[in-house]
Amino acid sequence: MNSDPVLVVDDSPQIRRALRTILISQGFVVMDVKTGEEALDVIRQERIELVLLDVNLPGMSGFETCAEIRRTSTVPVIMLTARNSERDKVQAFDAGADDYIVKPFGAEELTARMRATLRRAGSEESLTFDSPDLQIDFERRTVSVKQRTVRLTPKEFELLRQLVTNQGKTMTHRWLLQTVWGPDYGEEAESLRVLVNQLRKKIEVDSRKPRYILTEPWVGYRFENPYDPSRTHAKK
Repeated sequence: MNSDPVLVVDDSPQIRRALRTILISQGFVVMDVKTGEEALDVIRQERIELVLLDVNLPGMSGFETCAEIRRTSTVPVIMLTARNSERDKVQAFDAGADDYIVKPFGAEELTARMRATLRRAGSEESLTFDSPDLQIDFERRTVSVKQRTVRLTPKEFELLRQLVTNQGKTMTHRWLLQTVWGPDYGEEAESLRVLVNQLRKKIEVDSRKPRYILTEPWVGYRFENPYDPSRTHAKK
């Protein structure tokens, strides 16, 4: 059973009641509000471990609310929506969402997604990386290159987090796409290549000769510490 406090944000009283019933039966502690503005107030004042956030809200939209949450908090956010277009999914992940579920969904799918998101968040709380020219603190969401703070987009930060978490392992294009963009992705290798290039420009001393994010041709990408004496020679 869980005891994680979850915030449900939806303007429909019926959906809030249904989600509350489902989550309480699974042992979650549940709070619910009907607007993005109310959600931001709760997150500032209460300990919330996960947010279920509807896209269509009165006033501040779910996308805007998620982006505002990401300005000050690392709390995981799962967006709920009746819209299933690729554009909406991209917008959700760009706003900083950790996952995206299309209505209608089953109780088992929802709680499985929640558990997976909470596991990822828990494993990343203390994750850091420190080298002479690159410092990353995933809990504080800070990145510095040669003592200079670097601003990453939510998607760049998530890609970096996945690569560093799996340091030394080659992560395939499909795995990275499905993990960073969502489970409906897997064939958009060009989008991944563009994001990797953007990230390299921000964290590599020379993005044309990357030392941290290495390419495995036709397979994927791998994060390495160039200052690790045990590191073997790898293709760039």
